[in-house]
Amino acid sequence: MKHAPNGARARAGWLALAALVLAGTGPAAATAAAAADQQAPAAQCQGGRLSASAAGGYNQVRVTVVNKGSKPCTLSGFPTVALAGQGSPDRNKPLSVARQGSAKPVQLAPGGRAVTTITFTPVLGEADGYCASGAKPTVAPTMVLGIAGTRTQMAPNDGGEFALCGGTVTASAFRSA
Repeated sequence: MKHAPNGARARAGWLALAALVLAGTGPAAATAAAAADQQAPAAQCQGGRLSASAAGGYNQVRVTVVNKGSKPCTLSGFPTVALAGQGSPDRNKPLSVARQGSAKPVQLAPGGRAVTTITFTPVLGEADGYCASGAKPTVAPTMVLGIAGTRTQMAPNDGGEFALCGGTVTASAFRSA
């Protein structure tokens, strides 16, 4: 039996390894494929895969959005905001949204959370409150938020009503919670 010199054996080994990698069957190909899977962007979150809840106080509402789907998704941007009665979210009064901060994509793993804060000019005084500007206050029992193409209707957590002065609210960009 004839043996190849050491250099020829080493070249043959490297050529075999290169052939495996080029064929996509070697360990380097598996590692590269796994890294590509981890870096692949998640699909945009769809409203049906999200749930939202709100908690707030005098002039601010913090909205928490949860990915209730089984796969990761990406949420970005700002919510839309409207005031509405207890009926359909389709019958509402849209408000202007002043965007605060810069929107960056938020990766939501299953069960992952993101938050946004809605701030508005409050009504002053008691039951028959007033606006410092002299404008008539806007009062509604629910707020409708547009999140990922879906409208979610929410009531204040104290059982009262939303009352604000003017037709503009400030909303922060969605961020990880």
